[in-house]
Amino acid sequence: MERPDFFQLKNGKKVKLPFTEKEYQNRLNKLRTVMSEQGMDMAILTSMHNIAYYTGFIYCSFGRPYGCVVTQKKIVTISANIDASQPWRRSHCDNVIYTDWKRDNFLRAIVSIIGRDDPPKNIGIENDHVTLDIKEKLNSLFFNSVFKNIADHLMKLRMIKSDEEIEIIKNGARIADLGAEEIVKHIKPGQTEIEIAIAGRDRMEREIVKTYPNAEYMDTWVWFQSGINTDGAHNPKTNRTLKKGDILSLNTFPMISGYYTALERTLFVEEIDDDSLKAWEANVKVHKRGLELIKPGVKCSEICEELNDLFAQLGYLQYRTFGYGHSFGMLSHFYGREAGLELREDIDTALEKNMVISMEPMIMIPEGKPGAGGYREHDILVITENSAENITKFPFGPEKNIIKN
Repeated sequence: MERPDFFQLKNGKKVKLPFTEKEYQNRLNKLRTVMSEQGMDMAILTSMHNIAYYTGFIYCSFGRPYGCVVTQKKIVTISANIDASQPWRRSHCDNVIYTDWKRDNFLRAIVSIIGRDDPPKNIGIENDHVTLDIKEKLNSLFFNSVFKNIADHLMKLRMIKSDEEIEIIKNGARIADLGAEEIVKHIKPGQTEIEIAIAGRDRMEREIVKTYPNAEYMDTWVWFQSGINTDGAHNPKTNRTLKKGDILSLNTFPMISGYYTALERTLFVEEIDDDSLKAWEANVKVHKRGLELIKPGVKCSEICEELNDLFAQLGYLQYRTFGYGHSFGMLSHFYGREAGLELREDIDTALEKNMVISMEPMIMIPEGKPGAGGYREHDILVITENSAENITKFPFGPEKNIIKN
């Protein structure tokens, strides 16, 4: 039996995607403009975030390569046979499936799209994603071509959100608030981090289904940390049991078709000591000032400088652990990061209309010191023409979040 190296299969019908065809075409037009400006004949996208951004398809690699070939006339995803026609149904473009019967059929699938007669002279690739192995194979396949990094250009395009993107992000922020409301209902001594987190996650997933009945549902999650577990912003939940007086870190993360949103809050179980209250109030003061500073025209580094000065005045600068915020959009804890739009000392990007960014100061006081624990507040803001809209509504601070159920 002769088994194919690659093939096409249109099993079923195209499904409703999270964005309109016009939205995907606008994104593709901008990508092709970048390619023209950079003299690229073709781009080979390999990351989950860029393939999802330009096609609608979010792949599950499981150790296999995935890609998307873009020319001035074509856009085609390349997927593994294990996924059958799901990549075709869940994208606005064509799809080629490669098989496992022979090594490097992924590369043969690329050749099938562009042909052998006129190989591209300049090829855009994602330097921050392509593995050394894939790069070596591309070099051997296109030995007369020059490879150029397209990743930074694509990141800058993704940093400015469309109206359709902002709508999905606003719904994500609303759903994150609902998850937090559910979590608070379950906070009491004797409950465990894992059980409380499950309640918040389930509430969010059901609301996502209600709001987006035609979507795929994956990767919505909660990090709910208590006590010493609050020291890291990305610490997984555990089976630790809550105790009276515990510091808590509530983190809800609804994922809607690859779009990440977040809500993060500091809370305490029933009571708080004076040292913890002082640290919490300091972080809240910085958070409030940060919300005031986010507006169009302001540089990320300028916001950091002022907030660092405020933390220093309050006596907590030495306990800062990471940047003050980051961009939102097509990203998650598995993929994506618009590093050019982060509130860090080394980022001089000026905020613009339709950027979406968080304000999330955090301090961490080690065990054994007064007020030990991690303190973090997190809101999402959409930059408008003259100001910024805070789309996070869940309350923060000691007045609301010392929980007595």
